[in-house]
Amino acid sequence: MADTLEARGPDAGAAAKSDLDWRLFAALMVHTIAVNAVVALARVTISYRAIELDLSVIWIGVIASGFSLVPVFGAVSVGRFIDRGHDVLCARLGAAMSLLACFGLWWMPNSGLQLLAFSVALGFSHMFCMAAHQMIAVRSAGPVSREHVFGYHMIAIAAGQGLGPMLLGWLGHGAAVPPTGLLFTVALAGACASQLISFTLRPAKREPAHLAGHETVRVRDLLRTHGLAAVLLASIVTVTAFELMVVYLPLLATERQIDTHHVGWLLAARSAVSIISRFFYARLLMVVGRVRLMVVSMAIGAGAFVLLGLPLPVPTMYLAVVLMGFGLGIASTLTFSEVVVLAPVHARATALSLRVTGNRIGQLLVPALASVVAQVTGIGGVMLILSGFLGASAAYIRTSLRR
Repeated sequence: MADTLEARGPDAGAAAKSDLDWRLFAALMVHTIAVNAVVALARVTISYRAIELDLSVIWIGVIASGFSLVPVFGAVSVGRFIDRGHDVLCARLGAAMSLLACFGLWWMPNSGLQLLAFSVALGFSHMFCMAAHQMIAVRSAGPVSREHVFGYHMIAIAAGQGLGPMLLGWLGHGAAVPPTGLLFTVALAGACASQLISFTLRPAKREPAHLAGHETVRVRDLLRTHGLAAVLLASIVTVTAFELMVVYLPLLATERQIDTHHVGWLLAARSAVSIISRFFYARLLMVVGRVRLMVVSMAIGAGAFVLLGLPLPVPTMYLAVVLMGFGLGIASTLTFSEVVVLAPVHARATALSLRVTGNRIGQLLVPALASVVAQVTGIGGVMLILSGFLGASAAYIRTSLRR
């Protein structure tokens, strides 16, 4: 199996002919950046609005969980809807829900219940768009260019997620609590733009007759697909470990009495290297091979967390975050690509929705476990445990995808 999968990387002779749908690809990139920027800006502004309303930490946690947890229960159904050829319709519905949520946040963000309701709506909109974007990325290129599209799609997600906080810093003017009314207005304008951009996405042609008769694949049967469970687990571990850095690096710096400006630069270096690595993703896949690249990239990420977990000097921490940005940037892209390779053609969106579901659940459960560990070992212990998770997942991938 590994040999077969290794052979599915980009063709060395791909340069001779491109099978990229430039019009669909360009629309996808712009819409991906817009959606993620709006969601990132709206989510952080919700937190600041909760502070303005003097809500408790528990309320803020419930609102954040409403965005992440509630929508995952509908993810598989959304995936099945997309598998029936409705990826663009799903993206437009997601954009419409984002517009509704941002309008509500602009109009009446006056209580915890209102913030929770609009946060849940924003979570549904994000899930609809993420699931749709994944399948549009698959559809916008053939075998020659598809891995390049996957890499650039992940870059667009990162760019959108970075643009939201940049707008916050620019419009906040350094205030402890920025003007939430203005920020919600900007988010609403972005949501309007996102809705308009969604109409530039071209729907798929009517499904061919030889695909139309496929029965619905049960989730249980899908998870039994050779190697798919291992890839989904790798996705959960990789994405969760990557995002936990934002939460725990400031705490680690406080424990070690590291200046706060280093925290900002460390996180910026991690994000920048992650984006840069994805520019080279397709070329690395061709040279190294699919399974080997996934194992190596996750191992690099595991080594980076070991360096962070040990009481080493600050320059070593910069080396660690550079390794992490490279390794996990490649690994997270590969988990997306590998699901597409392993899943049945008529159940790809369902499988990708399972990936989104797993990632969201991991982002809720792993921090809770990490908090318990941190009480005993300190933040360095959390970093070492995350390293162990990544290493074990890499070994599981290697075993599961062997011939």
